[in-house]
Amino acid sequence: MAKEKQIFEIPEYLSVRDLAELIGASPIDVMKLLISNGIMASINQQIDYDTAAIVVEEMGYEARPVTPVVKEVEQAELPKWRHFYDNQSPESLKPRPPVVTILGHVDHGKTSLLDVIRQSHVQENEAGGITQHIGAYQVEHNGRKITFLDTPGHEAFTAMRARGAQGADIAVLVVAADDGVMPTTKEALAHVQAAHVPVVVALNKIDRPNANPERVKRQLADIGLVPDEWGGNVLVVPVSAKEKIGLEDLLEAILLVADETEIVADPTAPAAGTVLEGRLDRSRGPVATLLVQNGTLKQGDIVVAGTSYGRIRAMFDEYGEPVKQAEPSKPVTVTGLSEAPEPGDTFTVVAKEKEARAIVAERKQKAEAAARRGPQTLSLDEIFAQFQAGDVKELNLIVKVDVAGSLEPIVNSLEDLNVSDIGVRILHAEVGNITESDIMLAIASGAIVLGFNVRVDPAAQALAESNGIDIRTYDVIYKMIEDVELALKGMLEPVYEDVVIGTAEVRAVFKVPRSGKVAGCYIREGEARRNAQARVKRKGQVIYENGTVSSLRRFDEDVREVRAGFECGVGLSGFDAFQEGDVIEFTVRQRVN
Repeated sequence: MAKEKQIFEIPEYLSVRDLAELIGASPIDVMKLLISNGIMASINQQIDYDTAAIVVEEMGYEARPVTPVVKEVEQAELPKWRHFYDNQSPESLKPRPPVVTILGHVDHGKTSLLDVIRQSHVQENEAGGITQHIGAYQVEHNGRKITFLDTPGHEAFTAMRARGAQGADIAVLVVAADDGVMPTTKEALAHVQAAHVPVVVALNKIDRPNANPERVKRQLADIGLVPDEWGGNVLVVPVSAKEKIGLEDLLEAILLVADETEIVADPTAPAAGTVLEGRLDRSRGPVATLLVQNGTLKQGDIVVAGTSYGRIRAMFDEYGEPVKQAEPSKPVTVTGLSEAPEPGDTFTVVAKEKEARAIVAERKQKAEAAARRGPQTLSLDEIFAQFQAGDVKELNLIVKVDVAGSLEPIVNSLEDLNVSDIGVRILHAEVGNITESDIMLAIASGAIVLGFNVRVDPAAQALAESNGIDIRTYDVIYKMIEDVELALKGMLEPVYEDVVIGTAEVRAVFKVPRSGKVAGCYIREGEARRNAQARVKRKGQVIYENGTVSSLRRFDEDVREVRAGFECGVGLSGFDAFQEGDVIEFTVRQRVN
């Protein structure tokens, strides 16, 4: 008699981790089975019932859809954007208005669409409409509210994510019906997908004589956005911002996606959310626009926002009207903070001002320490170490190539690399040079940027260096693939070189009791640092190298660094035979790949 298979009830969607826990298997074994079936999924990624059923059945069990009365499993895995209330019980979470951002190609009508929605749907009974710009506003549709972030563009969207905030619940991707999918459209989609935010497509400019919606839908399907009418899961809504056509349908589509995504918050919790804007007002001092994403913010609450804190003295809505409290998804302008916070900072309410001061002091101390260390690059060979520590489950890549013919073989070869259970996830692959937008996406998602026969824009290079983003360029495809494979195996050896950060001219030599001789120097270029290495040149010849700076003083004070144009005293460990006219070069060891 055949042994009866164990039955597991599987919800419509669940994460790989939850599936593994449900059937008592290792998450890595589950991921291996998914990979063998051509499905790349990270441990926290959501998979649907059909995909989960394949795994369950290959494990020797039987899968059945979960019965509707069981809600615990569906609510247990909160999506990534709900980080403000990860530890709260599902019973305390109530529906809240969705927060929507609008992205797309530069002249496909993002701003026009925002403007017409605002003019048409912000509470009509308010005389004069909106009286001030606060970076966000709420509209009403069928008695339900929707919050729009009035900062269109994937640069703004990703800049917020790069600072730790997940501002939007839903992204509206605007595509012109006469122009179709553009490279910037694909860029915007990459930023949205990296954030795991659901997409609604607004097919704009359908009023134009040369509009071709069916052609654009085919283009959307080609980049993975299959319209729901073609059996896909993306709502594509024809609209015209100019003629005010389709606006009701677009708002309805947003609410449908919101219902599927189950956007919730706990209105009774201490408030938390995201800073949308910060500025210094001449009459009111530091002013910040806050988007409440959990809890209820009240006048008099003590708020910590980045390295700013304070008791809220006053709150204003988008009309400039004073309000006493702000519920989840409501944007408000507040006064009372110690300084203007940065857009994208997250804010929280704390119980006492003393606690707020302590949090801010610690954050400033960490920021100063990080600034002294310089940017810490997350590079290819460090990915493996993070995987072993359990911090990384997949390698995020951004790929830029010179011609379309190179794109497919490179992407296919990279996607086939799965070593030691680390998956390769290509966030964005496109023809063209490496740009600032690529680096912003890398900052927000912790990705490595790979280039094949392309240049790095100077602005992108500077942004990457200041944020520790690893850019690797190649002119041979197999070398690129080999480097990534070696990195996944933990075998890629980093290459370092000494970089000169400053030079100093010795103008005097002083004898210091018990310390030998110290050089009185003038910093000609760059800077001298206390933790730098040093070499001494005399008449162009190196007479001492690989020394460390043992002392760096200005007047009677020990200092960490001295910049060009200033004088200082320099002591080196293991060398004090200075002569006037010697040149000291200060170096730091930096990775070059």
